[in-house]
Amino acid sequence: MRLPEAFRALRYRDFRAFFGAQTIFQIGTWMHSVAQAWLVLSLTNSPLLLGLINLLHWGPILLFAVPSGVIADRVPKRRLLMATQAVLACTTLALATLLATGVVAYWHIGILALCAGLANTLYNVARQSFVIDLVGRDDVVAAVALSSAAFNGARIVGPAAGGLVIASVGVAPAFAVSSAGYLVVLATLATLGVEGRSRRERPTTIRQDIAEGLAYALRTPEIRAVLGVLFVVSFCAFNFSMWVPLLAKNVLGQGAQGFGFLMAAVGVGAVAGALTVGTVVPRHPPLALLHASAAAACSVLLAQSLIESFWLMAVALFLLGYAGVITAAGCNTAFQLASSDELQGRVMSLFTLIHGGCFPIAAFLIGAVSERWSESTALFVWGAGGLAALAVLMGARRRPVVGNRSSAV
Repeated sequence: MRLPEAFRALRYRDFRAFFGAQTIFQIGTWMHSVAQAWLVLSLTNSPLLLGLINLLHWGPILLFAVPSGVIADRVPKRRLLMATQAVLACTTLALATLLATGVVAYWHIGILALCAGLANTLYNVARQSFVIDLVGRDDVVAAVALSSAAFNGARIVGPAAGGLVIASVGVAPAFAVSSAGYLVVLATLATLGVEGRSRRERPTTIRQDIAEGLAYALRTPEIRAVLGVLFVVSFCAFNFSMWVPLLAKNVLGQGAQGFGFLMAAVGVGAVAGALTVGTVVPRHPPLALLHASAAAACSVLLAQSLIESFWLMAVALFLLGYAGVITAAGCNTAFQLASSDELQGRVMSLFTLIHGGCFPIAAFLIGAVSERWSESTALFVWGAGGLAALAVLMGARRRPVVGNRSSAV
């Protein structure tokens, strides 16, 4: 039976197993994110301290994403994924234990967030570059779209489940379930037949490998053109674990269940955006589409600065998830297709660096602006700033800096 266009990557057995494992992993991760944000706000009631936790969790990407790409090009990727899953399971279980025994403190959350961030950095680079090993270049756009759908489908189930668990039995069980999910993923990865081995033909140093990857990215028009769009949408729109709890608690006056519902609204929109990429968007997404979807996401942020209704906010978050994921999945596909096989890890490390590395800086600044002024002010600044940055990028594109092929990205 011929699979629909959006699901054609599922004909590969190893990708099916990987897809299922990633879905479980992401559900657990979103439950962890909801529980961690709610725990921090319950202990401190400080947007700034919540931003600091997110900085500790995502900050390692800024320092270690590119070296992680070198490791992913040297070591079998499946083994890296298994090792990082084990670390994530341990850190989450430790947090659940501290909370269940009643001794948890803010500094415990910070240390464990930093440890999880280090593991997540290596995990995300290895995961991104492993996809093309599982399906090949012809089906990479469908695989990226499905992976994005799994990630954002988990954004529906994970926060909703996390909110219900927190409301009914407390925060510690949410962390325990997340840890169990990581162990299930670890067992599934052990069954894969694809290793994702290195394709290097000559011995090199880590510094040489980093320099080679950066030089390749900078001289490739497709990658240069996409980097700017990815930076804008990552810095402005992809701060859901900051925007949503602040809006739910401080603007809309919601509890854990309302918070989970709003996170789920983002997830529904994001899944719709991912399936749009896999079904409608060309296998080589055009740069104009990436600019348009990024502008739409920033426009939604501006609209949210004026919204005080719960249901209108849910609709706005749906649209934010939809536009943001079209941009991110399109950028991911462009990176995958523009890189050579032996440089997959290093090129995708740049995607991880920008997509994840913007978050800790933006999260800290969002927390600071929200605490000093208001959440609505932060939304306005980020939305207007994102639109201004995109206008600059589009103006620069009209001065032919990225070559003739940039329009085909």
